[in-house]
This record gives sequence, structure tokens and C-alpha cells, in this order.
Amino acid sequence: MRPWCVSRARNHRRMAAGIYIPTSRYINKSQSSRSTTLHDRGDHEQDAPARPAPARRRGRPPKSAALRVAADGDGARLGRPPMMTDPRAEILRQAAQMFAQKGYVDSSLSEVARSLNYSKGAIYNYFSSKQEIYDAIIIFTLTGLNDASAAAVKREDPPAEQLKQFMVAHARFLADNYDCFVTMLVGFSGMANTGLKGDALALRDAHEGLLRRIIADGVTDGSFREVGAAMTGRAVLSLLSWMVRWFKPGGGKSAEEVALEYHDLLVRGLVA
Repeated sequence: MRPWCVSRARNHRRMAAGIYIPTSRYINKSQSSRSTTLHDRGDHEQDAPARPAPARRRGRPPKSAALRVAADGDGARLGRPPMMTDPRAEILRQAAQMFAQKGYVDSSLSEVARSLNYSKGAIYNYFSSKQEIYDAIIIFTLTGLNDASAAAVKREDPPAEQLKQFMVAHARFLADNYDCFVTMLVGFSGMANTGLKGDALALRDAHEGLLRRIIADGVTDGSFREVGAAMTGRAVLSLLSWMVRWFKPGGGKSAEEVALEYHDLLVRGLVA
């Protein structure tokens, strides 16, 4: 059974909000292909009947608002986004990197647009505001984290092995989506869209619920000693998620190695 968090009803609600594009497989393909051809013209220009292109003057670029030459001196053109398979996801990725490095307040859509060689107007074809991008990053991250852990855990395996699979999947997703993870942990409480915040809470609960089920199963079959599934689950998630305070992808141990050491500590304890 598919997790409720990706049910058709919730997908429709997120798409209607103009935010929901957590992964490329949830994108409405026809909408995506149409969006990549839009640029920063006004609505009245897009709706106007087609006119023959004016004759170009030799030695001058066409006077098109969508293809104006960048003013930063590097000669790059801004406006129409480059053709991408998933431009919305690319915007989320770049914005998350900026939010993680500079913070939400000190980041701007203009900077995000420049880093992608877009015009600021082109960003508005996909997201209406910086806050909307922020909320979308959180949904993207929680959806991916929930999917990764659910796919990794095999119910037929012993609880201790399931716990290892869960922890490694969580740590691997953190490393692969580091900037998004930092943005999510810092900004979760600041989501503006109440409907999406409800979705985010449910995604978080589903991820934590899987972990609690693993722990409870281990207590039931005697694999684990008598512990509270809720409290133990919070401890495991704190170990994993707050790796972002000190862990850096590509430096020293891998995320998977850290998760395995955490798992060994939890299962075997400190007592020799």
C-alpha cells in the first residue's frame, strides 16, 4: 500500500497550491513541459495574438524582455530558463543551498535566479514567493526521507536488522540532500501554508511511526529489552538528524558508516 502522504487527494491539493513538486516522478509532465517554455512576459503579452517578428537591425540583439543581456558583465543571457527535465526541483535545490549557507532572511530570489542563469521573473513561473519555495523544500525533504526509509526496511527481517536499514537509509538521505535537510530542520516551524504544514507533520509522523513499530516489534519478540518505543525512537532520530551540526558530506566517515556506528552503540550499548 502506498503511504497516505502521496495519496491522490493530497497530491491534488499540493499541486493546486502551486508548491507540490517533491520529486520528479510526481510532476505533471504536461505542466512541466509547458512551464519550461514560459518566460517573464506579462499575462497580456502571453495572451495576445502572435505577431510577425520585426526585422532585426544588423549589429544589435533583438529587443526582447525575455532574452535581455545580463548586466553583470559575463555576457550570459537571462530570462527563458534553460531546458531542464525538472526546473522546479532545480530551483528548490539551488534555493536550499542558499538558505543553508546564508539563512532564509539573508537570501533572495534574485540571487537564486542569478545562480541558475534565470531572470527573477522566470522564477515566478514556478513559485510565487521565497516563502513558497521554503515550504516546498520542507515537503520535498520529508517526502523523500519517508520514501527512502520505507523502501529500505524489510518487514520479514529481524527487528535489529530493520533498525539498521532504517538508520542507514535516514543517514544516506541526509548526506545526499544535505542542504535541504539543514533548511528543513531550521525552518520546519516557520512554514506559512497551514495545509502543507499539516502534510509535513503527517510525513514526519509516518517516518517516526515506522521507527516506533520496529522498536515495538523488537520488544515484543525479545530482540530488545523493555523500552518505550516513543522515547527510544526520539533518541534514534535525534542521533541521526542532528548529524547536520557536525557532519559534512565528503569529509571523513560516510553517513552510512556513522549510522552503523550509532546502530552498534544502540544495540550493544557501552557496557563491555
